[in-house]
Amino acid sequence: MVTRDRQRRVTITDVARHAQVSTTAVSKVLRNAYGVSEAMRAKVQAAIDELGYRPQHAARAMRGRTFTIGVLLPHIRNPFFADIIDGLTEEISASGYQAIMVQSGGRDPADERRASDALVDRQVDGVLWVAPVCTRAQLEKLAKDTPLVVLGRHDRSALYDCVLDDDEVGAELVVEHLIGLGHRRIAHITQKDALGGRTATLLHTIRATTYERVMTEHGLAEHIAIAATSYTEEGGYEGTRELLARVPRPTAVFAGADQAAFGALAAIHEAGLTVPGDISVAGYDNARITGLAHVALTSIDQDGAIMGKTAGRLLLERIAGRTAAVRFSVTPTLVARRSTAPPAAR
Repeated sequence: MVTRDRQRRVTITDVARHAQVSTTAVSKVLRNAYGVSEAMRAKVQAAIDELGYRPQHAARAMRGRTFTIGVLLPHIRNPFFADIIDGLTEEISASGYQAIMVQSGGRDPADERRASDALVDRQVDGVLWVAPVCTRAQLEKLAKDTPLVVLGRHDRSALYDCVLDDDEVGAELVVEHLIGLGHRRIAHITQKDALGGRTATLLHTIRATTYERVMTEHGLAEHIAIAATSYTEEGGYEGTRELLARVPRPTAVFAGADQAAFGALAAIHEAGLTVPGDISVAGYDNARITGLAHVALTSIDQDGAIMGKTAGRLLLERIAGRTAAVRFSVTPTLVARRSTAPPAAR
């Protein structure tokens, strides 16, 4: 059993000597470099664990790495983001990386820019940017100097990687599900576009456009009703109150995100109506809370953990030197629960 000398910090040389390998081999394991065998990795990791070695991150930063990844979130209240972070941390932890999370405020490009600048100032080795609303030019400006993976945008860029859900397929599944149950007056809650107009690469634009398309294809264009608020509980609540005031009121609401659907449920309950007896409600994301018995929200599953793991893998590859852009798409599935049912007979 090796006892640690508390008067002296364990060094990479100590690890190499204990594992009976070179310091270069230890360095490669710490950097998660290509070409390191599993046997070598296991031998070095065993020495690290036994000696209690902790890399000096300040020294790493001076050599060009901090072993940190910045995560830029619109806000921290969306439970779906937790699934993404779980997947990311699972992927990067074995490489010695830590995630630093910053929230941007969600809908203001200026706030996003300040948040991204804060991460760059902390010399993170890479950035995962979740659902940005800024322009592609701003993303590419960051990507020129910092490895970048964008999650949730349908961009095509040679400078950064994209991890996304097939939002057109997902939105179509929801609307087709509600129409199949017999609903005709189906409303939609979307998010206002911070850049003005409808930016085609933003996920909320794709979901709203698909809703309109499917409704039109089924001869239901006259029943299209959209409330543009935000993908938050407050936005879902405000949007649903707006929709309930319309005559005739909708018999189903498709919220573009689970968090907005939670606000919709609150507004419907406050109005003295029931779900799904008076109004069916469906969300998007399939956050874990949607499966709780007292919520039982119909939703679209886009597997946030897989998206987070993939983003982590792509970032590590970018940090290691890959330059070719990658675009990874998840195929969504519908998870039907008790919040949707055939409309009540009138």
